[in-house]
Amino acid sequence: MKLLEKIGDRSAVVGVIGLGYVGLPLASALVRAGYGVLGFDTDGDKIDALADGRNYIGHLGEAMTREMKASGRFQPTGDFDRLAEVDAAIICVPTPLGDHNEPDLRFVESSAKSVSRTLRPGQLVVLESTTFPGTTREILGGVLEESGLKLGEDFFVAFSPERQDPGREEGGDVRQIPKLVGGTCSRSGEMAHALYSSVLDSVMLVENAEVAEAAKLLENVFRAVNIALVNEMKVILDAMGIDVWKVIEAAATKPFGFMKFTPGPGLGGHCIPVDPFYLTWAARRVGLATKFIELAGEINTQMPDYVVNKTMLALNEEGMSVRGARILVLGLAYKPDVDDVRESPAVTLIERFAALGAEVQYSDPHVPKPPRMREHDLSSYESRPLTSELLAGVDVVVVATDHRAFDWDLVVENAKIVVDTRNALGDRADSIGRYVRA
Repeated sequence: MKLLEKIGDRSAVVGVIGLGYVGLPLASALVRAGYGVLGFDTDGDKIDALADGRNYIGHLGEAMTREMKASGRFQPTGDFDRLAEVDAAIICVPTPLGDHNEPDLRFVESSAKSVSRTLRPGQLVVLESTTFPGTTREILGGVLEESGLKLGEDFFVAFSPERQDPGREEGGDVRQIPKLVGGTCSRSGEMAHALYSSVLDSVMLVENAEVAEAAKLLENVFRAVNIALVNEMKVILDAMGIDVWKVIEAAATKPFGFMKFTPGPGLGGHCIPVDPFYLTWAARRVGLATKFIELAGEINTQMPDYVVNKTMLALNEEGMSVRGARILVLGLAYKPDVDDVRESPAVTLIERFAALGAEVQYSDPHVPKPPRMREHDLSSYESRPLTSELLAGVDVVVVATDHRAFDWDLVVENAKIVVDTRNALGDRADSIGRYVRA
């Protein structure tokens, strides 16, 4: 039976490679659509958790993984030889940056090699990991052709950029987020479009994989540049004695030609701090510079230092040095109400304060213990419950993430100094002895 027919009657078996923030919700959506799904990951702890119906991604909830287990259609595995059983393989692995902000595609390449070992005629392979234009065709397709099969004739390859917004209430279900698909040939695009359309509410087929790859980069470059703009505005307006948050709210009353972005302590998440540099690297390959993107990156990466300096000045006003100061960082996750710490500026803040000799603690109800991170080690830390005693016992509170779970009235009543990077306290700020927006 051909793949399109198997998609039509849901008899296709789909493999999802990488069961993280992208792959796990996708696997769940495929199961709910009626497909048999094999979930592949190199992390044995994840495989064990899923086999027990436990979810290691807190904001997704255990109802998801219990439902996946109860369906009988989902099997997590670390045995990549089982890729021989799938009709379609979807690759959802990290694409981090190297030491010099160059693309690091080792996880994509290793996944491609695993698929190549068992590749058979008629299979579809889709890449969801964000990357530079040409990766799907040249790198993924090239590795798969090492099997001896011909791309576009014997097997089919497409790119469909992941779109995730952890913690998003409205439309947070992956099935409700519009999806792009681009093939390395027309048949590849047709097959990928058919598969995703059977699972998701809205799927758009674009001209080719390169258009889909570039679209994903544009989405995140757009956000990175505009966040850099408001971060720069924050620094400028602060020097003028103007509240940037009030300025943003005023500008947002315009119903056209303006989109609201808010400043913060730096960029976080798996997309915005990383993806623009994939386009920067690709542009250099064709002899061009990405001045806008690089300037935005420079501004955004400086924001943790700006927060540290504002904190040092606040302590100095009280006759204290940052060395030996007791600092409480509120929030370790990169955004509110999730447990995702990837590229979180809060991690950088903790490291910077500790390096300056401060006694640093953090509180985050969503992250009781910092997870393993590729470039940071906070294994000696653990979240402290937010109590009046904790707040009264520190010299300064730095708000890095504005979780709804935090009792902000408790902060107002007990904190001596608050450095607020998120405008979390808003109108409550007047009740604090020393309040600094940073």
